[in-house]
Amino acid sequence: MSHSRFESIGAYLPEKVVTTQELLSRLKEPPTFDLEKITGVKERRVHATDPDDYEDSFAIAIKAATDCLSRSRYEAGEIDVVISSSITRSRHATRMYMEPSFAGAIARHIGANNAITFDISNACAGMLTGAYILDRMIRSGAVRNGLVVSGEAITPIADTAVDEISEKYDLQFASLSVGDSGAAVVLDEAVDENDVIHYIELMTAAEYSLCCLGMPSDRTQGIALYTDNRRMHNEDRFLLGTDAQQTFLASRGRVFADEKFDYVIHHQFGAAAIPWMNAICEREFGSPMPPDLRVIEKYGNTSTTSHFIVLHDQLSEQAIPAGSKLLLIPAASGIVTGFVSTTISSLKV
Repeated sequence: MSHSRFESIGAYLPEKVVTTQELLSRLKEPPTFDLEKITGVKERRVHATDPDDYEDSFAIAIKAATDCLSRSRYEAGEIDVVISSSITRSRHATRMYMEPSFAGAIARHIGANNAITFDISNACAGMLTGAYILDRMIRSGAVRNGLVVSGEAITPIADTAVDEISEKYDLQFASLSVGDSGAAVVLDEAVDENDVIHYIELMTAAEYSLCCLGMPSDRTQGIALYTDNRRMHNEDRFLLGTDAQQTFLASRGRVFADEKFDYVIHHQFGAAAIPWMNAICEREFGSPMPPDLRVIEKYGNTSTTSHFIVLHDQLSEQAIPAGSKLLLIPAASGIVTGFVSTTISSLKV
């Protein structure tokens, strides 16, 4: 069975910048802890809300997909599959859509008229889930290539949190760390070991499914996110991923050190949590973790797009040498975890 690869990558970040201090200054009751220090988020991008140029999640997704295709070898009409994986599905400003398919609308807009289209929803693991499905489709020979795209206009949950937080500790504090963005990747069949997705595996542990819930607020007209960080960010939860990866490698007669990763990219959900996760990984794997790449300080938690925003940013900074082997580790409500191993050489920004 053949392997797939990341053929091209694109991203879009809104121009507007909002600092954490600006958000905190709007709270009725400031937190008793240093939110900026714990999360690592100094600022984030926020979608434009001008009625004449409103950046809903559809518009953001289109900009990311267009950027991705601008450096792909494929024209839009040659794309076999379009998968939309965003959490937010706003179009025509603030209207939220479940149907018709977001992917179908995106494909028609960019000219991918021959593509199979479908939406998936898997919280912050959305884009990696899209890549997982597309990888299997390519490896099986069902399709030649495809586009995974996500546009997230998710900062309205921060606005709701600012309006509603009234206690020193509140389940909406995590909402103050999010940022808006779009990302897209084209996958096709790998031709050599220099550009290849070696493996991509995901798992869900429903035990933690109530730890992070997005829904309409029961107090205002806003959309809210309620996150029990104390229960979700604990060692038992983090061990789900390490145990799964060790089991996967052992079934192939390998250990973590054999993989020789050059970099790791975690989901960008907290500057304090990521080093702790790395320490747990090192203990469990019995091997040092590679340097972790992060952009949380300037973009915040961009939900489904976070791994690819990091990758796009670091490629644009020429901080990832050709031939680097990367480990991508998701962390999403559900709880979703897993691991992606990929070597990249020709991927450029």
